[in-house]
Amino acid sequence: MPSSGRILRKMATVINTQGLHTGDQFAAHGPMDRLDICAVAYIVAEDRPVPAVFFTDEVASLDLIEASEPAMTVIRAISRAITNYLVPDTHGEPDVIEHVSNWVRTRPIGEKNPPSTAEVIGCILRAAERATQTPAA
Repeated sequence: MPSSGRILRKMATVINTQGLHTGDQFAAHGPMDRLDICAVAYIVAEDRPVPAVFFTDEVASLDLIEASEPAMTVIRAISRAITNYLVPDTHGEPDVIEHVSNWVRTRPIGEKNPPSTAEVIGCILRAAERATQTPAA
């Protein structure tokens, strides 16, 4: 299984080449399918094609992502890179998934736009650097 740092760096590459989906569901069809940041975490961590439910069923998508420990590990790492506090994901509630997905699509207070793709990639690469520096538990 690849390390969290490697998964995060590959996520940055995927986002750089395919962009991000910031609308409803976790993915949208188009000339190139676009994925939500947490969907990217899932497909890269699991090394598999995009599940059909990502386009149609948010609840099933959340269940699939939450069931993937490698995806949740990198989503938590991104969440920590966004804020200086831990966002819990307890009792099956996808708080960390919501935190990361909403961060990508929501403009910060005092800003006119949500984070740019470059800012998202920068955050992911900072999370990758931290994951590389942190010894495995």
